[in-house]
Amino acid sequence: MIQPERMTIGSLAQENGYATACIGKWHLGWNWPIPMAQKQYFKTTGYNGKKDLEASENHRIAWKDVFSKPITGGPTSVGFDQYFGTDVPNWPPYCFIENDRTLGIPSEFADPKLFIKNQASQQGPSIPGWRLEPILPTLAERACGYIEQQAETKTPFLLYLPLTSPHTPLSVNKQWIGRSKLNLYADFVMETDAAVGKVLSSIKECGLEKETLVIFTSDNGCAPYIGVTDLESKGHYPSGELRGYKADAWEGGHRVPFIVRWNGVAKAGSTCSQLVHQADLLATLADLMGTPLPDNAGEDSVSLIPLLRGETNPIRSTSISCSIRGVPSIRKDAWKYIPAPGSGGWGKGGDQSQPHQLYNLDEDLSESINLASKHPSKVRELQDLLESMITKGRSTEGQTQPNDVTVRRFRVSEPSR
Repeated sequence: MIQPERMTIGSLAQENGYATACIGKWHLGWNWPIPMAQKQYFKTTGYNGKKDLEASENHRIAWKDVFSKPITGGPTSVGFDQYFGTDVPNWPPYCFIENDRTLGIPSEFADPKLFIKNQASQQGPSIPGWRLEPILPTLAERACGYIEQQAETKTPFLLYLPLTSPHTPLSVNKQWIGRSKLNLYADFVMETDAAVGKVLSSIKECGLEKETLVIFTSDNGCAPYIGVTDLESKGHYPSGELRGYKADAWEGGHRVPFIVRWNGVAKAGSTCSQLVHQADLLATLADLMGTPLPDNAGEDSVSLIPLLRGETNPIRSTSISCSIRGVPSIRKDAWKYIPAPGSGGWGKGGDQSQPHQLYNLDEDLSESINLASKHPSKVRELQDLLESMITKGRSTEGQTQPNDVTVRRFRVSEPSR
């Protein structure tokens, strides 16, 4: 959960006179007001959730008590004036949340039909009749409504729109099923594209197109469990030439689309080959608003403004990403180091006899040639750089910052000197 004292893009914008809204998937933690005595009634079935369960009277009493109270620690606690969405669409509670309240009181277990074909994951409390298909169109409608509302007020605004798609649940609406001629996931990508198109149309129709910066990106690479084998058999490779998928330390796990529309500034149709990181969004918005970041905010953030204006000089030479199991990868210019023998995630492969991996991405974007044994000095250099950044609590210049968790120092099979 985000600590209330941490600056977010929402609180940064609020401090600079912007109205702020988050619409979509939160998945960053809440303080659910569940008393210890009632916790037993909120246990889920985990990922074995496809069960037909009957809510007891004690379940309903506990759910009514908890879900009728404010939920603290969410978006409205960390910089957003408004929130609408779902915590995680494939996890309970199965309902929408608006600001700090559930919309309706869950009173039954989710329908087992919701768990078919990689949709909902964990059984738990649901409002009656909850379905997954309306989630994406509802988020798009809410986003368009917010844009229209703000256009009338003339107040500058920040809209954070973390869509629940094309992440599972693959809850594709009927008119999109089969449209891709590939599989359900590809259909969902098309439906997502259409939802984004509606939001862009709303910006245009409200006369805000020339003064609105739009950033479209993804939180990770494509998940392997959405039918990638089926897609690959049809000649469609969601990771392209990149190795791995979601959860991996390899490039397919975290190298994602990053698309910007900024009329009059970012040249239409242009591309940029410089290294950037999603952490750069905070410094970018601060730069745009003319506000310097304090030392304890945006410790890994660099402004993208020069690149968006068409400059070609690098804004950063390093970046760090992690696998789902916490295995880090560190980039420095073309070199990438992973202190583990495999993906660090769900991906298979990798020479398990090699304790670490080193790649030159300029020459080997698919990470197929492990150069660690040939360049021990480069391995040591990147090990030292990674350790230095962790110790300093930042990867940019500035005052050393504490880490949020206890840091344990270790080296993976120190290369010979």
